[in-house]
Amino acid sequence: MRLAEIEAISLNVGITVFAAYVFFIIYDLAKKSNAGKFGTAVLFFALGLGLAAFLVKTVVVYMIEG
Repeated sequence: MRLAEIEAISLNVGITVFAAYVFFIIYDLAKKSNAGKFGTAVLFFALGLGLAAFLVKTVVVYMIEG
């Protein structure tokens, strides 16, 4: 296995773990603040948009590069 393949796999695993951790932080924030169902949904939507923008940017750059 070449170094580039290891780096690509590590990047994908790292981004997945990072996304899961961000969602855990949002869930924990909602639980500690007693946000309720609607408040939790708003938190996931609002704070999740930042993560979604990061992921969309990665996909767009990949598509542009070919």
